[in-house]
Amino acid sequence: MPLVGVIMGSQTDAPLMQGALDTLKDLGIEYEVSVLSAHRTPDAVREYGLNARGRGLEVLIAGAGGSAHLPGVLASWSDLPVIGVPLPTSELKGVDALYSMCQMPSGVPVATVGIGGARNAALLAARILAISHGDVHLALDSHRKRLSRGSKP
Repeated sequence: MPLVGVIMGSQTDAPLMQGALDTLKDLGIEYEVSVLSAHRTPDAVREYGLNARGRGLEVLIAGAGGSAHLPGVLASWSDLPVIGVPLPTSELKGVDALYSMCQMPSGVPVATVGIGGARNAALLAARILAISHGDVHLALDSHRKRLSRGSKP
């Protein structure tokens, strides 16, 4: 059963989110991938957010560029942790997306990683999961040991 939902606003975002998928896979964390747009498919985003916990998901990672409303909209419909990945898809190279995510109004938090930080989003999701999933804790510990030996992430 997937523990992490990885959502992106467009299929063209897939290459920019691949680092998250690779990292989750490397850590042995099951995930699902959905393409949903806060602007083009708002009802589907609402349904996804409302039903995520009931389907067994524990963390949501949402990548978006430009106005980047997807992570915030998901956070408004779900009580799960939402990690936003600002994607460098606009003329502003992701700065607009970063501000959209990290400047959420009080009461609707979105944890935000750096621009293009899909890999870090997966690692943050893993740290959240490691609190209650021993196998994820062990996988993270192994990952950190590889990094300390100079291996690439």
